[in-house]
Amino acid sequence: MDTEKKQSRFNRLVDKATRTWAYVSEDVWTDTRHSWKIDIIKIGNLTVKSFLSADLQTRACAMTYRTLLAIVPAFALVFAIGRGFGFQNLLETQLFQIFPAQRTALQAAFKFVDSYLAHSSEGIFVGVGIVFLLWTLISLMMDVEDSFNNVWGVKEGRSFWRKITDYTAILLVLPVLMICSSGIQIFMSSFLQKIFPAGFITPLMEIGLDLLSYFFSCLFFAGAYILIPNTKVRIPNALFAGFLAGTGFTVLQWLFVTGQIYVTKYNAIYGSFSFLPMLMIWMQLVWLIALIGALVCYASQNFFRFSFDKQITNISQSYMEKVTIAILLIISRRFELKMAPLTPRQISDDYLLPPRLVDDVCRRLYRAGMVTHLNTDSDSGDAPLNPAYELSQCRLSDIVHQLDNQGFGDFIPGFDNRFGAIDDLVLKAEKSLEQSFGDTTLGQIQFDITPVGK
Repeated sequence: MDTEKKQSRFNRLVDKATRTWAYVSEDVWTDTRHSWKIDIIKIGNLTVKSFLSADLQTRACAMTYRTLLAIVPAFALVFAIGRGFGFQNLLETQLFQIFPAQRTALQAAFKFVDSYLAHSSEGIFVGVGIVFLLWTLISLMMDVEDSFNNVWGVKEGRSFWRKITDYTAILLVLPVLMICSSGIQIFMSSFLQKIFPAGFITPLMEIGLDLLSYFFSCLFFAGAYILIPNTKVRIPNALFAGFLAGTGFTVLQWLFVTGQIYVTKYNAIYGSFSFLPMLMIWMQLVWLIALIGALVCYASQNFFRFSFDKQITNISQSYMEKVTIAILLIISRRFELKMAPLTPRQISDDYLLPPRLVDDVCRRLYRAGMVTHLNTDSDSGDAPLNPAYELSQCRLSDIVHQLDNQGFGDFIPGFDNRFGAIDDLVLKAEKSLEQSFGDTTLGQIQFDITPVGK
């Protein structure tokens, strides 16, 4: 009896776990309820799927290699800004704390940086050195932008002049946040110790300074997610992703600081070069955290577009035609009633249609020449839509025929000679379609234009 109860309880747990996994992995995308719990599951689901398909580990390795090539100019820029703020010693102290077992290698790296800055600010190297420094960092920024654009699905990067202006601004803003993140704790501790008597800084104040450093780390990543991708990123989504990435970065720093005791084993093998493998591991993990944060930012801003993703991927032709005619009817009827034109996102929200499906249909209608975008000539922008001509008098059969014949045709040499009978059958099918639709026009369809729930 007890065995049967245990077996029954085990079967219930397995059944519940199976149903939970099915919901989290697939069924959540058909759940139209609005809840923060459901939204978090969708964000996590999209992030994991994107991570598995984007091969971020390979990109992190590539970015690690490119960062090593630009590390001296990058340190030169950060230290130059640090000198301007009086934070250079604080930065050096922070690096010594992160890599206590690599003090000799760090001191050698600081000599390289000082030499680089000295040659970049003397004689003929004044202009050439600054230009080379900026170009090296801009080249790195181009690679970072490509990685972030790949996460966001952005096909086009910035123009040449926008790269120069935007990257220069980014390279002036983000290092300041990095300096504040690295040096604020040491600076405030030293400052308070000079002003107040010994023992004034309590453990609670030390925790507060740690949290302040953590805050700037999160702000650094959030700023990167807002400024670097060549697309519009909403601030709340960037802050959410920046918080997660900043947390991961802080934990990684703590692990490296506490784990430096084990680095002495590498010193026995690599000698002074032991700093290099540790630096490469640290860089790769930091880039992986940054790219995962970019994925979270993208997922949190766009998860609503993936509702009914499986169904849309395998949508039937007939259902696609129904949705297409419905969206075309919404655009046409609102124009006739002199109502404000809607963007694809607004059509999706107002009439409870899956955003991805609406985007696909609107793009198809635009390319067929049936709708036009306001304030833009691009077929990919989220701009308000108006009919390109009087659609209310168009027959449904003509609309379907125009959509079916959109794109290239008759380009295979000798196809009609070999398969001429098929052409006759297609013509008969089109005539049958015209007979089934009759002379019904788009304007004759009875449709309530009022948005759902309004």
